[in-house]
Amino acid sequence: MTGIARRMLIAGALAVLLAPSLAAAQAPQTVRVRATIESINGSMLDVKGRDGSMMKVQLAPNAPVNEIVKAPLSDIKEGSYLAITAVPQPDGSQKAVAILIFPPNVHPPEGFHPWDYSPNSTMTNATVANEVTSADGKTLTVKYKDGEKKIIVTSETVIVTTRKASAADLKSGQKIFVFAAKKQPDGTLEAPNLAFGDYGVWR
Repeated sequence: MTGIARRMLIAGALAVLLAPSLAAAQAPQTVRVRATIESINGSMLDVKGRDGSMMKVQLAPNAPVNEIVKAPLSDIKEGSYLAITAVPQPDGSQKAVAILIFPPNVHPPEGFHPWDYSPNSTMTNATVANEVTSADGKTLTVKYKDGEKKIIVTSETVIVTTRKASAADLKSGQKIFVFAAKKQPDGTLEAPNLAFGDYGVWR
């Protein structure tokens, strides 16, 4: 094998090995946005984050917009699919801070992982397998692909669901949440979806 051929082979091998990492490096960084709308100019929102920082959020074309609205505890039943923000308890259970009840046929990826609402908070996307109602609330057993969790629901737990809306419903002063806004080269954040509301939206 000639020196030129050897160098070409090595370069080709490196290209194959580095392709996944290069693609990851080129992929836009994503961030969660919890903020309040300051002003609106078309599809561009000037918003203020929880920490007081100012951001520009650009709604992507045809981005779904949903309003977060209060829901009663009685809406949580066996078979309900939930997103649960919680904090771990000494006995291994999770005390629910907030629960989002997904509408029928809406089923984001299930699982259990850390969350950034507060220190040590967690997020569980799972289906209710069993519920026990008490004077203080409910105890839920929820199941996801790799396991299950015991969820303690109290009178202080914020319970919400979503209602379809549009960009026309957005107004100054509303709280918004964007799960995975994409950082753009000019510093703006592109929102592939957006939720808004005054109750439980930042959980």
